[in-house]
Amino acid sequence: MISALLLLAASVHQPVAAARVTFDRRGERTVHVSGLADVAAARTLRADDPVRIASISKLVSAIAVLRLVEQHRLDLDADVSTWLGYKLRNPAFADRPITLRLLLSHRSSLTDGIDYVLPLDADLRSVLADPKVWDTAHPPGTYFRYTNLNFPVIAAVMERATGERFDQVMQRLVFTPMKLDACYNLVTCSDDAVRQVVVQYRSGSVTRDDYHGARPTCPVAPARDGSCDLSLWRAGKNGATFAPQSGLYISARGLARIGRMLLDNGRIDGVRILSRRSVDLLETPQWTWNGDSGVGSNGDTWHGQMCRYGLAVAFLATPVAGCRDDPFGDGKPRWGHLGDAYGLKSGLWIDPQHGNGVAYFATDVPADPGTRSAYSRTEEALAQGVAP
Repeated sequence: MISALLLLAASVHQPVAAARVTFDRRGERTVHVSGLADVAAARTLRADDPVRIASISKLVSAIAVLRLVEQHRLDLDADVSTWLGYKLRNPAFADRPITLRLLLSHRSSLTDGIDYVLPLDADLRSVLADPKVWDTAHPPGTYFRYTNLNFPVIAAVMERATGERFDQVMQRLVFTPMKLDACYNLVTCSDDAVRQVVVQYRSGSVTRDDYHGARPTCPVAPARDGSCDLSLWRAGKNGATFAPQSGLYISARGLARIGRMLLDNGRIDGVRILSRRSVDLLETPQWTWNGDSGVGSNGDTWHGQMCRYGLAVAFLATPVAGCRDDPFGDGKPRWGHLGDAYGLKSGLWIDPQHGNGVAYFATDVPADPGTRSAYSRTEEALAQGVAP
């Protein structure tokens, strides 16, 4: 079978770089990379080069949440106000508590009505008091609306529960035990990883991470006065600092290790990261679209791209009319997450029934729509490993 990457490279409209790793519980099965990690430096992409993987970051954040639940430091169904230190409520539904389960599954009634990339000195409590961040038409728990702002709240809860910075919690609970040179916002990654970061492009222009092998001067959104002093961090004050919704830097090979762990019921190379019960929770949808595109709809499907969702997990091939959520085109149920930002498209998908999975990303992805789903043509090709 001809690799999708080779076919993409031969097309007129092609990504700048693409990586695809297939795997099973035991290890990698195939590895394909093509293109340039850095066009200006003519640096060829490698399977170990980290990239800002976008919204797959949410799934990885959820792994740490579930580890804290297993340690009885968090509770999926408790009012998060308990940890935040202030009452979090949709002002239109002040009697409805908001839980980690609702935040992780995008049913909290929060919206991205403001810019969720907050400056370093932002106060999340004040941000959440803005009426523009709330859906006043749907009570918490009744409507799916994919919302990045849910994850700064989750990160703030994690910080308050542990007393640690979100990026350091992720390092301790996920990256170190999984032997991953990965990080959020390039703070805890090794110098070697930072030197190999993949530059992001859209339509041939740099969109981010053109650091020429050096660490960024300020790895987070600077404070409003332009300063960047991470020593001023206070637990839970600004959960957006390390971009828990999209700021994970990880290689295609590292992403495959995450997939292997999930496929092996929470273990990787004999080391248990999650309990089987936690993996079962991840495999369980919390919301399924009711098929209604009108006033009776129970969620926004992104034109059929998202029809089922769990605890920071998307599910593919939903058998509901109007769903176009199967970039593989084979009708097999899979779960994982997609990523889409700054011209990059990414995916981590596992097929537990057949015991295999795929991790992929591409930079400077053309806008060409897919032919089989609501995903792009490039994503369909990378998912399937066949000609687009």
